[in-house]
Amino acid sequence: MFSGIVQTVGKIESIKDKNHIKTIRIETHGDYLEDIAIGQSVSVDGVCLSLVKKNNEYCEFEAVEETINRTTLGSYKQGTKVNLEKSLKFGDTVGGHFVSGHIHTRGRIVEVELVGESKNILVEIDEKWIKYLTEKGYISVNGASITIGKVIKNTFYVHLIPETLKTTNLDELIYDNYVNLEFDQATIAIVDTTERLINQKR
Repeated sequence: MFSGIVQTVGKIESIKDKNHIKTIRIETHGDYLEDIAIGQSVSVDGVCLSLVKKNNEYCEFEAVEETINRTTLGSYKQGTKVNLEKSLKFGDTVGGHFVSGHIHTRGRIVEVELVGESKNILVEIDEKWIKYLTEKGYISVNGASITIGKVIKNTFYVHLIPETLKTTNLDELIYDNYVNLEFDQATIAIVDTTERLINQKR
């Protein structure tokens, strides 16, 4: 479980494919993962991955085909910047919202607007997911907890403040890029329960 508050940005050092498993090596700074043991979870661009190797210069994760097909991991290349967040510990402050690290779908950037030092981004998704979006609700974008802006048909806006742009990889996004999306689990539970009750009464 994560809070959606990105702690640092790493950079892809290398990617290796073997036996349908992708091994991703990420450059990290200093002792960022000093308190994390091998096998524990880290959010990489919102994807919950298990740490398989680490030292003071890099960390490694493995991803299977299901994860690769559902997320943006398959598009990574050397030099790609990724958001990192260690899993929550008991007593930690939840500054964003609870994020599981299980990506529901990818979104495509269809519009980027610079407004001073902030940025407005319009994200397009498959229509089947729209029911889980509410203006001023929460969504995880590449692992970052973001407030949803206006929802228009099968698109929605996110409005990124300078601090978010400075501390995440969201400032790198341009037209036609894809992002990992995880919808708020509480919203999903409410929508799905309401639909089920309505269908039972028909």
